[in-house]
Amino acid sequence: MGIRLEVAGDVRLPDTYDFEALTRLPGQIGDVSTVAPGREGSAVTLAAILKTVQPQPGARFITIEAAEGYSASVPLEAVADQAIILYRQGDGPIPEAKGGPLRFLIPDVAACKTAEVDACANVKHLSRLVLSREPGQDTRPATKRQHEALHARE
Repeated sequence: MGIRLEVAGDVRLPDTYDFEALTRLPGQIGDVSTVAPGREGSAVTLAAILKTVQPQPGARFITIEAAEGYSASVPLEAVADQAIILYRQGDGPIPEAKGGPLRFLIPDVAACKTAEVDACANVKHLSRLVLSREPGQDTRPATKRQHEALHARE
């Protein structure tokens, strides 16, 4: 599976990134374990992607969509400077078994300082980021039982 990250919605310059395009962005993190202990690979900051696509002034939410339909919609301001996009392990994409080829990760969810951002906003198999004025589709578990069932499937 190849890398393809679409960034759309309330942005001035919507774009789609493949592996090479991600490597050329500023905001590279060569060793993700320096910001997310226990993680492997390389990433680019969400802030670098946002700078490139130029969010519209009214964009207040970001919906993080996985290839298989899972999504999380969170306040953009809470994650803009916190989140990273993992895209490389070794010389290639992150293996699918590790949530790749792309993975949205918030290394320190508590730093976001809002209950709207939780560990379930760390989206595996990332395919699309959509910026909007209002919250987008959010399929995160609403109850503890749903949360446990989601993680039991992984």
